[in-house]
Amino acid sequence: MTDPSFWHRLQFSFTIVYHYLFPQLTMGLGVFLVIFKWRALRGNAGYDVATRFWSHLFGINFAFGVVTGFPMEFQFGTNWARFSSYAGGVIGQTLALEGMFAFFLESAFVYALVWGERKLGPRKHFAAAVAVCAGSWLSGYFIIATNAFMQHPIAAYQTGADGRLSLTDFWGLLANPWALAEYAHNMTASVVTASFVVAAVGAFYALKGIHPEQARIFLRTGVGVGLVAAVVVAFPTGDHQAKLVARYQPASLAAMEGRFESGPRASLTFIGQPNVREHRIDNAIHAPMLLSILAYGTPSRSVQGLNDFDPKDWPTNIELLYYSFHVMAGLGTMFIALLALANFARFRGALERWRPLLWVLMLAFPFPYIATTAGWMTAELGRQPWLVYGLFRTADGFSDSVSSGNALFTLIGFCGLYFVLGLLYVFLVLRDIDHGPTQARHGGAAVHG
Repeated sequence: MTDPSFWHRLQFSFTIVYHYLFPQLTMGLGVFLVIFKWRALRGNAGYDVATRFWSHLFGINFAFGVVTGFPMEFQFGTNWARFSSYAGGVIGQTLALEGMFAFFLESAFVYALVWGERKLGPRKHFAAAVAVCAGSWLSGYFIIATNAFMQHPIAAYQTGADGRLSLTDFWGLLANPWALAEYAHNMTASVVTASFVVAAVGAFYALKGIHPEQARIFLRTGVGVGLVAAVVVAFPTGDHQAKLVARYQPASLAAMEGRFESGPRASLTFIGQPNVREHRIDNAIHAPMLLSILAYGTPSRSVQGLNDFDPKDWPTNIELLYYSFHVMAGLGTMFIALLALANFARFRGALERWRPLLWVLMLAFPFPYIATTAGWMTAELGRQPWLVYGLFRTADGFSDSVSSGNALFTLIGFCGLYFVLGLLYVFLVLRDIDHGPTQARHGGAAVHG
């Protein structure tokens, strides 16, 4: 209770983890809406029904994403005022663009997509789907560019006489190589999330024996797109992201693997428990040389351990960072295996009839959310103890005028409010799924198809 920074960090982490449950689905669903509408333009009316159904669920997720995103904007001023004062001249640019440009582009076309099909006609409605997808992905890039500067502050800024940062190269900020890699990794992960959700709904309908055409469309499109996205998440995007961490945040890489000693031919730890007190991994199962290969492309390259760094520069929660990374990587590998099996069944024509696989697909949809949450925890815990890596420490960024008690009180309030919002969200989504795609809205009127 005597450490305000802990409660400020906990409050922000809670609000952002909860918020990201919604945009990760909308960003991924944007791709599916474009696919569905494109297939509908080629004469398949079933894909028009799919577009209407998922565009309505997109709208629900978008609305809840907006509501839960507002508090984070205020937290930069209320909880992290010293950080905002220091870095606002740089990150304020991309945050403003996300709010003023991408957000309004997306919200305008969401309305046209959900309620404007009858007035727009097929081709303009397809254009609206493309605009919604582009708006959500553009919004994501501005947020990623903000985070990438905090992870890897490239020379796009200058430090003023008052110690504050100001932006000197806007396009350099957007072209940060860390941002490009992080964006590709993050956005393909959002497509994986949407793929599992779409496939889960299809599996639910197939198991109940209802809406057979839509069940087939959801299942086949979900597992097909999902397998491509899951592979891309692992390679090349995840591989490239790992190499950037190895190059620019070597202490983070060491903590992610629980590695304390340096040396070549470094092993990758599959299973084990980090023992920070004794500087070792307990009960470890290793893959020889694999960490050196993943980090640097050659087994002969030495990988630094935490003992090479001053303990004050170690990530502040090595155990949680280690487990977050391994949960993310482990689930990502399982996704590829499951989706490969589902696509094998798809090509054999057995996907809609293989009930054990349908049960797995239906119940698997929460796990991409867990994986993406673990992935963001890996990125943010790995950056510690810095808010802006190498420039500005987390301990210097929180608002010293806001006490631990105030931060805890508002955190409790967020927990209560978001619990109610969560119940409302579940009710609305389950209601739409129960009504089914044949009851999807078409220009404001119900359509039976």
